[in-house]
Amino acid sequence: MYIEKTIKPGYTKYTDLAVENGYGTFMEVGLLLLEEGISYTFFEEDLEVSFILMSGKATLEVDGQSYDMERDNPFSHNPWCLLMAKGHEAKITATSTSEFYVQKSENDRDYATKVYTPEETHTWHRGDQGELGDTIRRDVRTCYDYETRPDSNMVLGEVVNLPGKWSSYPPHSHPQPEVYFYFFEKEQGFGAGWSSNKVHEVRHHGCLLVTDNTCHSQVMAPGYACCYVWGIRHLPDNPWEKTRIDDPQHEWLLAEDPKYWTGDQE
Repeated sequence: MYIEKTIKPGYTKYTDLAVENGYGTFMEVGLLLLEEGISYTFFEEDLEVSFILMSGKATLEVDGQSYDMERDNPFSHNPWCLLMAKGHEAKITATSTSEFYVQKSENDRDYATKVYTPEETHTWHRGDQGELGDTIRRDVRTCYDYETRPDSNMVLGEVVNLPGKWSSYPPHSHPQPEVYFYFFEKEQGFGAGWSSNKVHEVRHHGCLLVTDNTCHSQVMAPGYACCYVWGIRHLPDNPWEKTRIDDPQHEWLLAEDPKYWTGDQE
């Protein structure tokens, strides 16, 4: 399933837990757009809350602490990220126009709020050894996962998908539902994402849902860089532990030197 919305200042909800359990994601997903000087407060009695600052400048006040956050863009700068248990309150005040990806889910556990600074986010350079003709080079960022935050029911990170390159490739699946939220460097940019055995054209501020344990991959059009957020919801007694089930049809591509081209490469 692929969702697009008309974005206006304020909070735009893409999935709602009250509607088919967030269309099968078991998460609420949204985009928060704040103009300079505008504040927004998060408080949920039953939901844990997480966000990533995609661009802009803002002050975050949470649990008696204050943080000045700034991110020029998501392509060359690591994110600021909040993870907060139910019953806590966080206030954001924008000091310039700012965009936040927002993710929420049910979680009975209480835990200490964590603000992840850009320096704390792990970046994994994948496909950077020329694999498959240098077509799968991308940067994978993980803010938190089951290994680092087993008290959360969610996982959150980003992928910088270079123009004309593939990511989340070779195709793979996992039982846990996942969402992809797209931010293109140029807003007219586009690409393609696979879900439920269908291919969807993806665009700026679009959201792709992968909820049925089918294989998924991404590719962006030449000339258009994309940073997409990836968020995963653990299942009861079945957390996502970097779970990856490669599509058997395409496992041969994982060989050290797969022979994928026999034609003239000059």
